[in-house]
Amino acid sequence: MPRPVRQVSLAAALAAAALSLPSSWGHQAARTTSVSGSLTVWDQGDRQAEDVGRAVVWLEGAALDSLIPDTATVLTEQKEFRPRVTVVTVGSTVSFSNNDPFNHNVFSLSPENPFDLGLYGRRDAARTTEVRRPGLVRVYCNVHATMSAFVVVIPTPYHTRPAADGGFRLDGVPAGRYTLKAWHERSEAVAERPVVIPAGGARDLRIELDARRFKPEQHLNKFGKPYRTAGRRY
Repeated sequence: MPRPVRQVSLAAALAAAALSLPSSWGHQAARTTSVSGSLTVWDQGDRQAEDVGRAVVWLEGAALDSLIPDTATVLTEQKEFRPRVTVVTVGSTVSFSNNDPFNHNVFSLSPENPFDLGLYGRRDAARTTEVRRPGLVRVYCNVHATMSAFVVVIPTPYHTRPAADGGFRLDGVPAGRYTLKAWHERSEAVAERPVVIPAGGARDLRIELDARRFKPEQHLNKFGKPYRTAGRRY
């Protein structure tokens, strides 16, 4: 019988994980194995979401390797952030490069990792921010109200993005007890379930997210006010 799946907010899930980590971030050498399974995201009408590949799946537990910071790049192109979802480990640097022939102002008011890169154009060097705490970073442009993206900052090296059919695989995982977690931008909370990874690996792990009650909302600008559309040239 499958273990129960619990859902909590992403901020709470990642904050709890960070508090439980050993200060050394290390563990003794252990035999590693592979973990695979599938994620289902339920959409309105009890349909399976077609964009399950935008989700993030990860394992949290005591047996953690030292984190190696990433360097990720997000493009601003045709008034969009590409990719829309970026996953990095704590301490990583995220670079925002402007490929449009006009200015952008990339910012985030997320409590864990707020930043404001200011107004910059295509000829300027890419601007960067360092994400020092685990959590969900909601990224917007202060010029264009329709632009949005997510940077998911994870306190573990064991994370991945599922395939289009929801299948996922994690390699190099030491045997032990973990919590399997999943997030999707339309889900109200993170799904999580306890798992035991034996020395021979684990297959067919299943986890679900509920996005059936999602309702899109227009975000505010970096000053906490609605965007002005009158007189906009681009």
